[in-house]
Amino acid sequence: MSIIDDALEANRNYAKNYDSKLGKPPAPKIAVVTCMDPRLSDLSAILGLPQADIDVIRTGGPAVTEDVLGELVVSTRVLGSREIMLLNHTGCGFTTFTDDELNTKLAASTGDRTPAPMRFFSYNDPEQNAREQIKMVRSHPWIAKEVPVRGFIFDVQTGLLSEVHAIPQQTAA
Repeated sequence: MSIIDDALEANRNYAKNYDSKLGKPPAPKIAVVTCMDPRLSDLSAILGLPQADIDVIRTGGPAVTEDVLGELVVSTRVLGSREIMLLNHTGCGFTTFTDDELNTKLAASTGDRTPAPMRFFSYNDPEQNAREQIKMVRSHPWIAKEVPVRGFIFDVQTGLLSEVHAIPQQTAA
């Protein structure tokens, strides 16, 4: 049996005791943009928040793309999230390659260069990545300025979060 078949079997068992109250429309309090890395899957425990309070937006890197920005607009303007947390982590796989390297490798291994150059949103430094994410979210005109946007790094060795502060923009003298 495949992993998907095993998952379908487990789902049938899960559905037997499913709480239909979980089917009501979401009303999150916070939007969390985080990596697709499975070590960040238990956000409720990591953040000490009820699962229903967290609108989770998962993306590799975690890259703040146009799609992610759209999801944040919906989360804050439609669903009611009042804060945005950008959650990076140590040991991210997206720091182990560059976009150019992966494009070259995939084109060579598949023999098909037509998708290249593909954007994978690789990066080197989680702190700098968080700062860039904050800047991107803050610059979107449809994300209200009164919505707090804060960046963090989850240490996969200790389980602790550390805040990354945006570098304040310098004003002209």
